[in-house]
Amino acid sequence: MPKPVRELLANSPCLAILIGLILVPQIVSNLYVLQVMSFMGIYVMLALSLNLLNGYLGLLSIGHAAFYGIGAYSSAKLVMEAGFPFLAAMLGAGAVSGFFGYFIARPTLRLSGIYMTLATLGFNMVLFLVLQNWMSFTNGPLGIMNIPGPVILGWKVDSRADYYYLMIILVVLTLVSMRRLMNSRFGRALVAIRENELAAEAAGVHTTRYKVQAFVLSSFYAGVAGSFYAHFVKFISPDSFYIYESFVLLAMLALGGQGNLIGPVVGACCLIVIPEVFRFLQEYRMFVYGGILVVMMLFRRQGILGGRDYSLRLPWFQEKPRQVYLRGDKFLPEEEQTPSLGG
Repeated sequence: MPKPVRELLANSPCLAILIGLILVPQIVSNLYVLQVMSFMGIYVMLALSLNLLNGYLGLLSIGHAAFYGIGAYSSAKLVMEAGFPFLAAMLGAGAVSGFFGYFIARPTLRLSGIYMTLATLGFNMVLFLVLQNWMSFTNGPLGIMNIPGPVILGWKVDSRADYYYLMIILVVLTLVSMRRLMNSRFGRALVAIRENELAAEAAGVHTTRYKVQAFVLSSFYAGVAGSFYAHFVKFISPDSFYIYESFVLLAMLALGGQGNLIGPVVGACCLIVIPEVFRFLQEYRMFVYGGILVVMMLFRRQGILGGRDYSLRLPWFQEKPRQVYLRGDKFLPEEEQTPSLGG
């Protein structure tokens, strides 16, 4: 069977899910459902970005909403005041968030355990106060209104279905890029640091450099999600990026599981859908999120799907692993082998 056909069949479950998601706007006419699914995509990206730190690297960051907010404000400012096109503003927002990720990672990664965690919490609180009080730049608690919608190569993203399709593209790009990262030398280094940092250093892994790079990448993804959020809701204010949002992201990881790409997606989807289905719990959602954290820590710390890797590829069409040569294997015919001494 040709290799492209085999790859297509092996990835057929992923393609079926993608086709199903693409067909949703053709089947579902309720605009509110499409809006909820777009928010689901935003939180999937945020949970995946936090999973890079908390799940793969083993650090505990509880201030991730700060980078989400930096991305949202950066994108709005770049489009409205600097005149950037949407795609450039989105990448710029990711870059600005990544810069702040580097700015925070360099000094805080010298800390360990609870001290680094508290530093990320403090950064989130400081950023909230800056957004709240810097009236000339952020408009304070009034926020920024009338943020224009995205225009990509002549495609004006206007309807709920358009935003939904744009979010599908961003989520797919996030998942594919993170899968490539985790299957690369970089991803294996992160897992090695998580499992045993001293052993990783002894094996030649530059742990500080990899931690900083992971922090910057995680912040970049959060900034891109913030950029989409700003142009989707067309209004941003400091309240949207308070510490509560960071705890929501932690609850998503705790519920779905971390250390793989499936758990954060499941956790984010569940915690976006549950408050929408049970509207009477809307005012008590922080109690629900806190309760989920407590229950999962008591009974299943790794989350529903955490603790192992999952693959949606069909095993029957995957390439067989390369043969491993064993001691005593002969690579040359008998007559071409070097005669033994004295033979």
